[in-house]
Amino acid sequence: MRPPDTIIVDGRAYSWRHLTELRRRQLEAWRAAQPHQLALFDLKTDCRPPAARKVAGRYLEPSLLDLLR
Repeated sequence: MRPPDTIIVDGRAYSWRHLTELRRRQLEAWRAAQPHQLALFDLKTDCRPPAARKVAGRYLEPSLLDLLR
């Protein structure tokens, strides 16, 4: 037995395919209306170890320069 193609809301039957198509169009229109701003500079990935990415981590863990002293 196939699931029904309609959904009943407040006693009214709606086609599920029609509702999803309307929602897809609505989202496309919303995305097209959103302003698009270019980045001011290229984003670079932080290749430092996870502990060195934050100030607290850099303060708590020794670095190579600390070992040379």
